[in-house]
Amino acid sequence: MMDYHDVAAAQPDLGTWETIKEAFSQVTHQSVVKFDKVIPIFLFIFMAPVIGMIISIIITLIIVHLYKRSNPHKADKSFKRLQLASSALFSLGHGLNDAQKVMGIIGAALIYYHVEMLQDPVYLNIPAAGRFDYFAQHYIWVPLVSFIAIALGTMSGGWKIIKTMGTKITKVTSLEGVSAETAGAITLFITDHFGIPVSTTHTITGSIIGVGLTKRISAVRWGSQ
Repeated sequence: MMDYHDVAAAQPDLGTWETIKEAFSQVTHQSVVKFDKVIPIFLFIFMAPVIGMIISIIITLIIVHLYKRSNPHKADKSFKRLQLASSALFSLGHGLNDAQKVMGIIGAALIYYHVEMLQDPVYLNIPAAGRFDYFAQHYIWVPLVSFIAIALGTMSGGWKIIKTMGTKITKVTSLEGVSAETAGAITLFITDHFGIPVSTTHTITGSIIGVGLTKRISAVRWGSQ
């Protein structure tokens, strides 16, 4: 495939915009970008928060219906315990989704290094479709480092984001926390099953908006900073 510089060198008479157009044509007319994979990823940027919101509304309404005759104090204590499980599920979904993106980039870089720079006969003798499977089987340190890094990052930072999620979008009670985290986890498990990377932050934001909407539209601070 020819990039911008290749096109400019091969056709020096073309202007800047014509060169860009020709280079873009090279991309769209060759199987470099797999649009059957890119399009679902693009769509789920917008769909994942909506899915999380819908699921969280359903879960919240079910919980409220089941616990409407319960003692509020006892129910609150129960949901604080349940939130440990729901947050663990969401954390698992977070790792299944975000760590995989990093591993994919590392894998692509290592495969390129072995094939294009080292001319490694091991990789050259493997069909292109099977190279990533070989990488996954022989580079166990990559997922381990990715998991450790994402866990350390989760533990050590992001407190402003946590504050925004928990208080600035809508006031989240323990019941609503269980609903939002469970909805976010379910959404992440669904997207992981279909191999579609999504934003964990966008997903939980949609889920939190969902629990806010079960109270009233104005309960969600749409313009919060």
